[in-house]
Amino acid sequence: MTVASLPLPQLPTPEPVDPGLLSRALEAAGRLANDAAEVISATIGRDHSGGRPATTGTKANPFDWVTDTDRTLERHTRRVLAAEFPLFPVVGEEYGADAAAEHAPMRWVVDPVDGTANYVAGLPWCAYSLALVDASGPAVGVVADPGRGQIYAAARGRGFRANGVPVRALAQPVVAGSLVCAEDPEAGFVSRVRNAHAGVRVLGSAALAVTQVALGHAVAAVLERYHEWDVAGALCLAREAGAVVVDRSGRPDPMPSGGLLVVRPEVCHEMLRLWWG
Repeated sequence: MTVASLPLPQLPTPEPVDPGLLSRALEAAGRLANDAAEVISATIGRDHSGGRPATTGTKANPFDWVTDTDRTLERHTRRVLAAEFPLFPVVGEEYGADAAAEHAPMRWVVDPVDGTANYVAGLPWCAYSLALVDASGPAVGVVADPGRGQIYAAARGRGFRANGVPVRALAQPVVAGSLVCAEDPEAGFVSRVRNAHAGVRVLGSAALAVTQVALGHAVAAVLERYHEWDVAGALCLAREAGAVVVDRSGRPDPMPSGGLLVVRPEVCHEMLRLWWG
């Protein structure tokens, strides 16, 4: 199938969620995001002696950092959610999935510090991400961006807010002259985007990369490798802001695995051509 033959992507109508549950979940997620923003802002790039944050080690490789802040924030998130939403299991980067999370109708997904390498280095492009996810994808999402003093929040059918202020619908985008966010982009993709007179930006945080599309700062975000907790919160923001989410084949998917494109529908086909080459 060619890009030109694809219809404009439209996700199926998501399952409705109890309005009271949405309100409670959004309020709790916002509180946790504020807590996380305060901790990250107070500790980024330093420990009590003025050096790096207290680091407990690395995981898959020497660049795969994990700090006390990652673990402290995830434990705090789990305690609060277990008390307020005992029926909804939690999936997190540092402590894995609660029992029955795979088959639960709704689950929380948290990344306590998305962009930990930036956090360790003192580079203010890191985020806290939390989402409530059901079979239709993220129903509630928050992303805390301490470096810019912003808490972004969205709930299904309720729009997208930045620090409590509704974000206006974006003007019709064009690719030429715009920015595209990517994480670990392939060299061929970067070259094609440049030839289309656009620029690629690698922020070191998947959550913030997708959030830039929701805000209208970037025309698209292309992610080759990521985990559910990296993107769930931001995908809720993007969908409520009018962006579409498609998988590597160009088909709509509320939370793809194995590669995703977040983009405004008007330029989806053009971005798919640049991605596919």
